[in-house]
Amino acid sequence: MRWEGGRRSDNVEDRRGMPIGRGAVGGGLGVVVIALIAMFFGVDPTVILQGGGGLAPPVSQQAPDPSTPRDPEEERMKDFVSVVLADTEDTWTALFAEANARYEAPRLVLFSGAVQSACGHAEAAMGPFYCPGDRKVYIDLDFYRALSQKLGAPGDFAQAYVIAHEVGHHVQNVLGIAEKVHAAKQRLDERGANQLSVRMELQADCFAGVWAHHAQRTRQILEQGDIEEGLRAAAAIGDDTLQKRSQGYVVPESFTHGSAQQRVQWFRKGIETGSVRGCDTFGRNAL
Repeated sequence: MRWEGGRRSDNVEDRRGMPIGRGAVGGGLGVVVIALIAMFFGVDPTVILQGGGGLAPPVSQQAPDPSTPRDPEEERMKDFVSVVLADTEDTWTALFAEANARYEAPRLVLFSGAVQSACGHAEAAMGPFYCPGDRKVYIDLDFYRALSQKLGAPGDFAQAYVIAHEVGHHVQNVLGIAEKVHAAKQRLDERGANQLSVRMELQADCFAGVWAHHAQRTRQILEQGDIEEGLRAAAAIGDDTLQKRSQGYVVPESFTHGSAQQRVQWFRKGIETGSVRGCDTFGRNAL
């Protein structure tokens, strides 16, 4: 992926190394369950933060000592994240402008270990997530090591897909889709709510593909093998793939993010068409 010469975003918030008070996570959820959640790219983690209750109280944070040496590889990854975020900003700003609308870009928070968001206290084990309460994307850079080494999805475009997917959730929030889905889920049973969650996640995958389509068309960011890296990452975090890894069998009724096939299908659709309207996962009976 060609990224080194790209613009750097001003919307990166570096909280790595900041101490943070520990909060209750998951209302008694076990380590195994949290580890499973860690492999998902979640949207609003409120349902597992603070026992599924409201917002957590603020926790004071101190800035890290600037004289503390940083890992050069991690600093390069921070630079990469900043470039990819900037590229999503350029893409979505242009797409919103075509629809005579204004795109308000999210901020991206880099953290290590744990972080406090408007959605509550989050542990790094949860993986990357988007919090609609403060319109921020949260990423611990260690997740990328897990993506490569544990989930078998290495490569810089696979890492870019992670960011683009979470930004896709922000786009849903800006467009009012997230609010409508949240309200609809309150009226459904668990199985119905899960099905809506799947559609939400698949749309974010499609939006990630839309970003890749337009970034390639206007800035030629892709190199040979990049698309395959992204599709491999999408398949690696399918509900069926993760359930097989964690428990040896699949329970489709419990899916909240979509199967590997579905995630690949919708990510590919976004890449191939570049159409936001084509990402309407809610208007289809079959996914």
